[in-house]
Amino acid sequence: MKLAEALQERADLNIRIQQLRSRLENNSVVQEGEKPAENPDELLRELDECLTRLQWLISRINLTNCNISVNGQTLTEMIARKDVLTLQLSIYRDLVNSSSRSAYRARNTEIKILPTVPVKELQKQVDLMAKELRLLDNALQQTNWTTELMGE
Repeated sequence: MKLAEALQERADLNIRIQQLRSRLENNSVVQEGEKPAENPDELLRELDECLTRLQWLISRINLTNCNISVNGQTLTEMIARKDVLTLQLSIYRDLVNSSSRSAYRARNTEIKILPTVPVKELQKQVDLMAKELRLLDNALQQTNWTTELMGE
């Protein structure tokens, strides 16, 4: 199984587990004399199977991410960089957007609103970060589709 396939299955399992959780909650209590729409014991068995598979996938994905390198960095390091870069980019974009807004002034006597940061330079940084993020994501995606999951 390719790493990308394992990642997709992990995502699907997480959705399935949340659905089972909801279905269990919906069928955990009934009015006296009534039966639940679904058997909670069967739902619990299915949940346990999904959780066991999820645990196995997570451990294999993590093992693979720690042992596969691209350009001298493990996938784990690349993922950490991507997560931090995504957060940084979001903050910088918000800063550029808030600093770029012009305040409408009806008269010259009204208070003038000015940015406290160099918007043009920050926008250049945002553009560079966005490019780095795209390239990093491309490298991760390519590696995910060409790497076999370890420990199978």
